Amino acid sequence: MFLRTLSLAGEKIRGLIQRHPDFYPMYTRQGKWKHQGEAWTHWCDGFLPGMMWILHQRTPFGSEENRWWREQAIRYSKPLEPRKLDRNVHDLGFIFISTYYRWHQLTQDPTLKAVLVEAGKTMALRFKEKGAYLRSFVSDDSLFIDIMMNVGIIFYAARETGDARLMDVAMRHTLTSRRVLVRGDGSTAHEGLFDLKTGEFLRQSTHQGYRGDSCWSRGLAWALYGFGTCYHYTRDPRFLQTAQACADFFILHTPADGVAPWDYDAPEESRKQVDTSASAIAASGLLRLARLTPDPVKGAYYEAVARHVLTSLCAKYAAFDDPEWEGILKGGVYHIHKGLGVNESVMWGEHFFVEALDTALGPVGQ
Repeated sequence: MFLRTLSLAGEKIRGLIQRHPDFYPMYTRQGKWKHQGEAWTHWCDGFLPGMMWILHQRTPFGSEENRWWREQAIRYSKPLEPRKLDRNVHDLGFIFISTYYRWHQLTQDPTLKAVLVEAGKTMALRFKEKGAYLRSFVSDDSLFIDIMMNVGIIFYAARETGDARLMDVAMRHTLTSRRVLVRGDGSTAHEGLFDLKTGEFLRQSTHQGYRGDSCWSRGLAWALYGFGTCYHYTRDPRFLQTAQACADFFILHTPADGVAPWDYDAPEESRKQVDTSASAIAASGLLRLARLTPDPVKGAYYEAVARHVLTSLCAKYAAFDDPEWEGILKGGVYHIHKGLGVNESVMWGEHFFVEALDTALGPVGQ
C-alpha cells in the first residue's frame, strides 16, 4: 500500500507541475491548489521541491524518470536561495532542510552547504537574549512550537562551522521551548509570550489551537519531530526524553486509527474535524525517533505505531478514487479560526506524508 500511495503522490505532483508550472501552493480549496486564499505567512515553498527530491531518490538511478525528477527538484529549489537571508519568517528550516539539505546530501557540493549555513545564521538572528528564545514571525515577545522544526538548521550550521555562538543559540532556544511549551504530560502549547523588558515568561497562548491551554495536534507533532531532530544533533538526553513524552501523548490520546483531531481539547463535535497533516508529521517523526532511541523495544514500538498511522492515512484519506482532487492527502487543516485550508490538502501534510512513506519503504531496491 505504501508504494502504491507513493506512486499516487508522483502522479499528483506531475499534474500540479503541468497545470501550474513554477507555482508553490500552500493549501487546496475544494481540492484545487490554485486559488486566491489568504496565506497568513510565507513558509511552505520548500515542501513541493522537497517531495521532488524524495521521488528522484526513489526512482532507478540513471532512468529517464530519475533524471526528470532531479531536473524538476533543481528547478523548484534554486529560486529559494535568496530566502537564506529572509528575516521575516521563522521557517528557514522548512524551506531549506527539505530542499538544499537533500540536494547537498546527494552531491556534497560545497556551494549548497554554504546556502544552508547562511540560512542557519539568518535564523539565529531571531534570538532574543532576554527570554532565550527565537522569536516567531508574529512579534518580538512570541515563541512558537513550530520553531522546533526550524531550529535544526541552526544546529546544522553550528556543526558545520564550529561556531559556538550558533550552538549556544540553538541549545538555549530548545531548552526554553522545552520548559515553557511542553507540559508535564507531554502535551504542548502553540505559543509562549514573554515580557520583553525582563525576559520573564508570561503565559501560554495560541493562534491555531482551540485555547491557550489546549493541545493543538499539529503543534504536538512539530514538537515530537523537532525535539527528536535536536537530539540527533546534540545527543542531549533531555531532548530525547521530551520527544518521547510528546510521542507518548500522541499515542495515548489519538483515536485508535492514528488520525488526530485538529485539537485534542476542542469540544467533542469540533474534534470530529481531523488534521491528517498532524498525523503525517507524527508518523515521520516516530519513524525517526524509532531509529534514534537507544531502547530497541521502544524503537520497535514507535515504528509499529508509525506504520499503523500511515496505513490509516493511505486507506482512508489518500485521494485514490478522486481524480479531480489535486492533492495527495485529504483531511488536512491549516488555520481553523481563519477558515483556511480546513478539510483540504495542505502542502506540509503532503511533504511529511511522502517523507514518512519513503522512510517506511526503506532504501530503493530493498
